[in-house]
Amino acid sequence: MKMLLYYGLSFLIIVIDQITKFLVVQNMDIAESREIIPDFFYLTSHRNSGAAFGILQGQMWLFYIVTVIVVIAIVYHLHKYGRDSKWYGIPLALILGGAIGNFIDRLLFGEVVDFFNVYIFNYNYPIFNIADSALVVGVILLIIKMAALEWQEKRKNKA
Repeated sequence: MKMLLYYGLSFLIIVIDQITKFLVVQNMDIAESREIIPDFFYLTSHRNSGAAFGILQGQMWLFYIVTVIVVIAIVYHLHKYGRDSKWYGIPLALILGGAIGNFIDRLLFGEVVDFFNVYIFNYNYPIFNIADSALVVGVILLIIKMAALEWQEKRKNKA
């Protein structure tokens, strides 16, 4: 039952990601920006043919290969560790949904549709999307889980 929930979460992320990207493409011109919260949050239609922060622009073959490998590894780990721990299952499901969401864009358009534009202390953070958000949250949760395990292990060894 847990596995179905994890795959359901991944699917939900993919659907929401693709719907929001479709709405941006249909309703905004590239580079068009709409203010949501002044000096903090904007919707800005942007395309990225690279990876995070625009690195590796135009290297689609690399993204295809890496994404397939990552998806296989995530599914493997989801089945191996997610059955026993939601603290592995949920982050892996988030990462899986995010990876597939951006992979769909790369396959269909050769680039990823980004639109969340945030300014933090006058720093214009790189524009991102739902899939990116799911990836980041999933990775952060995994790091927290691993740090907690490390802390427990050190505590156990001291005792």
